[in-house]
Amino acid sequence: MQRSIAVVATPDRSSDTPFDLVVLGAGSGGYACALRARQLGLTVALVEEDKIGGTCLHRGCIPTKALLHAAEVADHARHGADLGVRSTFEGIDTAALHARKDTVVGQLYKGVSGLVSQAGVEVVAGRGRLTGPGTVEVTAPDGATREVAGRHVVLATGSYARTLPGITLGPRVMTSDQAISIESIPERTIVLGGGVIGVEFASMLASFGSQVTVVEALDRLVPAEEPALSTQLQRAYRKRGSDVRTSVSVAGVTEHEDRVVVEIEGGDPLEAELLLVAVGRGPRTEGIGLEEVGVETDRGFVVTDERCATSVPGVLAVGDIVPGLQLAHRGFAQGIFAAEEIGGLQPQPVQDSQVPRVTYSDPEVASVGLTTEQATAAGVEVEQVTYPLGGNGRSVIRGTSGQVIVLRAKEGPVVGVHMIGLGVSELIAEAQVVVGWEAHPEDVAPLVHAHPTQGEALGEAAMLAAGRPLHAHA
Repeated sequence: MQRSIAVVATPDRSSDTPFDLVVLGAGSGGYACALRARQLGLTVALVEEDKIGGTCLHRGCIPTKALLHAAEVADHARHGADLGVRSTFEGIDTAALHARKDTVVGQLYKGVSGLVSQAGVEVVAGRGRLTGPGTVEVTAPDGATREVAGRHVVLATGSYARTLPGITLGPRVMTSDQAISIESIPERTIVLGGGVIGVEFASMLASFGSQVTVVEALDRLVPAEEPALSTQLQRAYRKRGSDVRTSVSVAGVTEHEDRVVVEIEGGDPLEAELLLVAVGRGPRTEGIGLEEVGVETDRGFVVTDERCATSVPGVLAVGDIVPGLQLAHRGFAQGIFAAEEIGGLQPQPVQDSQVPRVTYSDPEVASVGLTTEQATAAGVEVEQVTYPLGGNGRSVIRGTSGQVIVLRAKEGPVVGVHMIGLGVSELIAEAQVVVGWEAHPEDVAPLVHAHPTQGEALGEAAMLAAGRPLHAHA
């Protein structure tokens, strides 16, 4: 039977009656939790000190992808002649660039704020602090305090951009928070960190005309991905003229008026006009009362079970403050889960292995499920096939190279799909269904994919894994 998800009317609630749910933080996980809880008829207070939408909408996913789209257009202009189109790249108008980015953010912010208001969620503006299992003290911007009580509390305070000890942020040393608003494109940029954020900004700035050097302490870029994808991504960056240095440690950073100098252990120093520190994100949990109330943490992250429950009954946690993938859509899914858990629906827990991962660089990297390393650690014997995008008509037309890797348990279902190439972010939805439903390659191979599309590459990879390749060698 299909369950109705219509928003119910807001029930009358006296000022001294606790809310059914207090959500601390209005990012992807927080506002999703609030909206789903209202659909289930729960009274909800949503506490936020900044803007609804959180990091993803205002400083992360959306603004960076708006900039990356502009970078893609810049590359199209630069290489138009290769396609018979007379176009040239003359530079970046940063004022117009940021105006377009801000328009996108503003439109989406208006939309999500409207949804929250229409749903009857009570938004409490201010910084929240947990003062008991069911109470949150909110300090408003004017200094006034208010206690908000709830039968349940969901912690969803998100994350912040990390830096490294000894590195001080300044005009020429910044994190992604500041880099999304740079006033001019630097002639040279050093990107410290080769994870998702680092390689996305490196790709963007290279497209905008900056000479980029990526410095990564580990032995490869995007180290959480399949090694083959890392190798191909690194090769693509070098082909674009970017310098990639892996297994390199930074000894110190000195900022001057006109440049920044990065000291490399055992090597010559690097100089640039900008240093972007992209060494990951930390949980935003300091000062929100967790220790005082008894919520267990580990290095700042909130410890939960698979059902998002913390060590304190009635208090749940979702999103970037929970150990695991720090992705907006994972937080979004966990927020919905938490609301349904509180609403008594007994939902299925969100499994990180089934959460898709995308790096919006050029080329893109997209994956879902287990890597070979994870499969080995879990005792799963896997068989791997690789289908090159050079055999896919749409990819050839778009001028991209890359590959689709399918991992299947031996004589069993697909447990992982890993892809690299322009446009593969749009293939990950189908890959997620394949992995999530534990489909065998033999189940996927007969499916008909439109021609010519890049989706055919996933179908061809499945055919290859099923032992019946058509446009690939077995």
